[in-house]
Amino acid sequence: MSKIKINRLTNANIYMDGNNLLGRAEEIQLPQIKHKMADHKALGMVGSAEFFAGIDKLESKIKWNSLYTEVLKKAANPFVAVQIQARASLETYNSMGKLAEVPAVAYLSGTFKEFPLGNLKPGDNAEYETTMSVNYAKLIVDGEEIFEIDVLENIYKVEGVDILTVYRANIGG
Repeated sequence: MSKIKINRLTNANIYMDGNNLLGRAEEIQLPQIKHKMADHKALGMVGSAEFFAGIDKLESKIKWNSLYTEVLKKAANPFVAVQIQARASLETYNSMGKLAEVPAVAYLSGTFKEFPLGNLKPGDNAEYETTMSVNYAKLIVDGEEIFEIDVLENIYKVEGVDILTVYRANIGG
């Protein structure tokens, strides 16, 4: 039996506020979760250490393959949050072929902070890239919650366990 397992995630579909946008997006860049770390130095320590100090701002970009008015109408309003869902199929292979194929779903919520009017060239389809400030992100693979972050509610879950429960209790929130 092969010990090596290879995962492949090669395509996806995007939904905005529940509406299927199949074939309209060329690419989505999901947020990069970046932990802020604070240095700690003290008398008696032979070195310094870093400790968790929060999460850096989350951002997502979507490259659209043409002008879609329903997308730009939502992107134009910086006061109304939009829900994005990116759905993909995660395939697992080994030397015997495909072992499994399971859903991988990313959920995002936030407001758009950039939306272009596009570049127009003769004979070429216009491309539009929107940038979204994300305040909620969640990843579920094969029905299992990998993580969930809600910046405005101080929620950070890993494998379904809220790792900020004590913190919220300590600050009275």
